[in-house]
Amino acid sequence: MGWLRIYADSNPSVIAWESRDSIAIAAKLGDMGVRFERWQAAVVLPRNADDSAVMAAYGHEIERLKSEEGYKSVDVLRVLPDNPKIPELRKKFLSEHTHAEDEVRFFVEGEGMFYLRIDGNVYMTLCERGDLIGVPDGVRHWFDTSAAPCFTAIRFFTNPDGWVAQYTGDEIADKFPKFEKAAA
Repeated sequence: MGWLRIYADSNPSVIAWESRDSIAIAAKLGDMGVRFERWQAAVVLPRNADDSAVMAAYGHEIERLKSEEGYKSVDVLRVLPDNPKIPELRKKFLSEHTHAEDEVRFFVEGEGMFYLRIDGNVYMTLCERGDLIGVPDGVRHWFDTSAAPCFTAIRFFTNPDGWVAQYTGDEIADKFPKFEKAAA
């Protein structure tokens, strides 16, 4: 299970609130309109699993969320440590941006860090296997894969064009702690 730390957006050195309790995290994020849920990610994916295998493994969960929320399309983002584009991907994700539609991710393996800037605070949210996060459209945020990413997330869209990042140009992400994984 992940965790949540809240900082004032003007002071990245002081943690104002922190929890590892999924119910408390869901409540705190829910107050900001952010969906956070713990789901079952029971299928262990083989290293060579392609997108269709990931979607087949989680077909029931995908169809349930599509029917509940009206999502029209789904894809898979899988980043493994041997990906030669890791530095490029990390840099792209680390720039603060918004989207014209919700950003919804179900982590089926690995982990990544979402940073949400809402009402003068930064919500640093570790998402791990089994976490579903839904960032509302228009919320300023960035994502850190870590320097050695290894995660698979199923992404949900109402309109894939709405997911295009609109970068804010603000360098706030440079001021906050980066996602550093604990040694295995």
